[in-house]
Amino acid sequence: MLCRAVAVELEVPKGVSKLLYSVESVYLGIVREVVEYAVKNNVLSATQLQGLFYSRYRSEYPDLHAHLIIQAIRQASQIAKSFMERRRKGLANKPYPEVRSVSIRFTEKAWSYDQFVKSIAPVRLELSLPNGRTEVWLRPHKRFWLYWWRVLTGEAELASTLIIKRKANKWYAIFIFKLKPREEELKSIVAFDINENTVAVGKIDLPSTVDKVTDWNRQYLMPQLYMIRTDFGRLARRYEAIRNTIIERLKPHFTLPNGKYVNITDTREFRKRVKHLRERVRKVGRVRHVANELTKTPAIIITEELGDNPQESMIEDVGKSELRHRIKQTPFKAVERAVEDKALEHGSKLFHVSFYRNSRVCPIHFVRLKRTDDWHILKCPVGHYVNRDHASVMNMAWKTTPEAWTKGVWWDLRKNMNWRKYEGKSNPLIPHPIVQYLRAILKTFTASEESPAVLARGKPMNHHRIRNEGGGEETSQKGRRSAKCSY
Repeated sequence: MLCRAVAVELEVPKGVSKLLYSVESVYLGIVREVVEYAVKNNVLSATQLQGLFYSRYRSEYPDLHAHLIIQAIRQASQIAKSFMERRRKGLANKPYPEVRSVSIRFTEKAWSYDQFVKSIAPVRLELSLPNGRTEVWLRPHKRFWLYWWRVLTGEAELASTLIIKRKANKWYAIFIFKLKPREEELKSIVAFDINENTVAVGKIDLPSTVDKVTDWNRQYLMPQLYMIRTDFGRLARRYEAIRNTIIERLKPHFTLPNGKYVNITDTREFRKRVKHLRERVRKVGRVRHVANELTKTPAIIITEELGDNPQESMIEDVGKSELRHRIKQTPFKAVERAVEDKALEHGSKLFHVSFYRNSRVCPIHFVRLKRTDDWHILKCPVGHYVNRDHASVMNMAWKTTPEAWTKGVWWDLRKNMNWRKYEGKSNPLIPHPIVQYLRAILKTFTASEESPAVLARGKPMNHHRIRNEGGGEETSQKGRRSAKCSY
């Protein structure tokens, strides 16, 4: 199941807003206390924490709904587990996690879930607040109605947990929709390759290319090749220069008596200035743009098998620190995960192929390409030039064919098998006379110009095809008579 979260603004009067503020403060206090206890005593189980704290908070806050207390304890358990894991990896230096804000989780018992799901056009809901059930109106938008239509048609389900969150003094209700993967008729084959500043795409439309003529004449199967500009490398270079400028400006304020400087990146002033750069937001926007572009129509999507951390293997032989930084900042796995997620939503299928020599082999002649003065343009020994990004996506698409599987197995056997060990020995499973007979047949029946092995061009094979080409039944009958007379 796929999950999609949609935030809808609430129309909250002053009285209801005060109640929500009071619930949020109590909820935040419970989370902070439970997190501190869990980290200090290494108690990370939500069940154990609930047994320790539930009765205490239930008697301390009798007006607060019981399920809100349970959800606060569970949320504290998740925060404590995440903090302990980060501290184990050396990513956290503080003794306790700093919980600044929380999102209030209402279970189906704490809000009108059953009534909301049965409604055709829900515009209001009821929350269990300290004064009892309180009605709150929504301000739905286009995206909410899009997923709600899927709920009505049975393609999605609404999760029973409702999240209420405050941002910029506005209250939002976050609905979580569980989508069912679509089953669509695939209409194209798309192969994409992620680079530093672009995403190379090769697309083949199945309705217009897959027919008998294409099967007989492979040279007419021309994919559509184009690039999607992402500029991840340029974005990393720009923000690196901005961060270096901030560091140089802050250095005089953090000078030690011995003349050295404090690590500026660990200071609060540096983090306050860097958090307004919006680098991560811009990356996320470009990643989603690529995913939407590749999954517009249901397709077979092909990409390379990148592994868990592809950046580390890419920078092994790179000496320049600037290039290493740009490669590290390129979100290869984020693009792959976004495309995979969108593919399930739109009915596409994602396949991974080997990354071995995709951009170094000619996709037409399957020979090793030679370097030129341009890094992106390579030369085939046969005599033509190839863009290495286009060669990569075409080779990835070719690797999904049965011919590629056969060659892959044959190359692997030829590379791993010691042929001299079996030289001069016969196969005990196949008798020697049968081998001689097969060799004689293969040597006798060979392809020639008179009897080709594969049709070079599709021609009408019967009168029905002649009719489609412009002829008719009479033409076919005359052809038959003339053929009989000639014999």
